[in-house]
Amino acid sequence: MWNRTYSYSFERGETTLFHVADYVVFGLTLLVSAGIGLFYAIKDRNINSEKEFLLAGRNLSVFPVSLSLLSSFISAITLLGTPAEIYKYNTMYWLISIGFVISATASAQIFIPVFYNLGITSVFEYIQMRFGRLVRIIACIVYLTWMLFYMSIVLYGPSLALSAVTGISLWGSVVAVGVVCTFYTTLGGMKAVVWTDSFQMLVMFAGMFTLLIAGCLKLGGLDVAWNVAYANDRIQFFM
Repeated sequence: MWNRTYSYSFERGETTLFHVADYVVFGLTLLVSAGIGLFYAIKDRNINSEKEFLLAGRNLSVFPVSLSLLSSFISAITLLGTPAEIYKYNTMYWLISIGFVISATASAQIFIPVFYNLGITSVFEYIQMRFGRLVRIIACIVYLTWMLFYMSIVLYGPSLALSAVTGISLWGSVVAVGVVCTFYTTLGGMKAVVWTDSFQMLVMFAGMFTLLIAGCLKLGGLDVAWNVAYANDRIQFFM
């Protein structure tokens, strides 16, 4: 049993603000995201097809689509909330993965083939075909209301964190992120959204692996981190 006691404290005078490299990465992330939207706006400027704008012409490859779908499950709420959740309630959080696997498998085998074969643009179009226009309007209102609350939290979370480490005002962060997302989505359509999601996912993976490696090195190795967590009952995989 690992029974050594560890205590950690922040060194006095250590700054938590961004350094130059951090600002460069943040600025490039926004710039590249906006640039992708501008690129597809210019590239597809002579195409006025609804399917091209909303469905990316139905000809994107598996890699960007997979990353884009993955990004819909990983938001600021996930990145900021999951570490705190696991720190407080241990690794039993992994059980949520079972639900994800079941829902993703069911969607891929049952629902998506129906929508794809019908050639519809959105699930709301299917709702109108199946239940009528009134039900479609009600479903749209419910979805938009839910998304307004959800996106408010998703925007507020990273903006609050960004404000804390950059000195940028909270509303300045919200406006900056919101404007860039609106910009590339409006100009580039679904192609821009998918490729921007892919790029942002790669940035997030790079950041998470960098934090993991840096944390392990600072602590003394992955085995030390595991043993400390195990000694404090943070490692549990069964009920």
